[in-house]
Amino acid sequence: MGELIDAAVGFPGVAFTSAMAVVVCFWLLVAVGLGRADTFDEDADLGAAGLGGVPVAVAVSLLVGTGWLVSLAGSVALARTGWTGLAHAAGDLGLLAVSALVAYGVTRGLVRVSTRAARDRAGPSPRDLVGSVCTVRTGWVDLESGRAEVAAPDGTVAVVEVRQDPSAAGEQLAVGGSARPHAYYAPGAFFWAVPCSVALAPGRARPRTARAADGRPAGPAPAGPAEEPWPHADCA
Repeated sequence: MGELIDAAVGFPGVAFTSAMAVVVCFWLLVAVGLGRADTFDEDADLGAAGLGGVPVAVAVSLLVGTGWLVSLAGSVALARTGWTGLAHAAGDLGLLAVSALVAYGVTRGLVRVSTRAARDRAGPSPRDLVGSVCTVRTGWVDLESGRAEVAAPDGTVAVVEVRQDPSAAGEQLAVGGSARPHAYYAPGAFFWAVPCSVALAPGRARPRTARAADGRPAGPAPAGPAEEPWPHADCA
């Protein structure tokens, strides 16, 4: 026990111990309702450091906690070597650097896992649904309103807001009809959709459209493998 106390109050452990005390006090304030976990999110962005996707307080707490544990273990091991003078000072500086690097690596890995798990729970993003084929579920779809049922790449089904693209206004999208969302309008939280000329055939891929040198469609490319998740439809 005495070794751990000496490691916590000695160099380099004291640097992490001081930060750990601040972290513990912060979470105590959060626990009693005097603070929020996202308090620092508006003032700091850790995305450039690869630690984005979780509240700043969580990332910093993981960083400090991991560095503190590594520094304690390293200080105890270093004390048992019997080094003195310059050798001990060099060992302390090396331990400080190693503790910081290990803490960063562990924290970044945990943040990535947490972000990936949260993204999986949240379901598909609007970008994942663009280009798929959906089925109209309201009486009709026009420039003002409409809803459709669409299957995501992971097999889940979602009901989304859709609007008929003005360029395809000649054909009315009615209940039970097929449509293809080709763009997502974020300010209005809906998809622009165009009609599809045939019913869905689940399990077949929607044919990709080749493009000529001038950027205009040059005709459908060969259909993809049958195991691709998107339904097949020839869109008008």
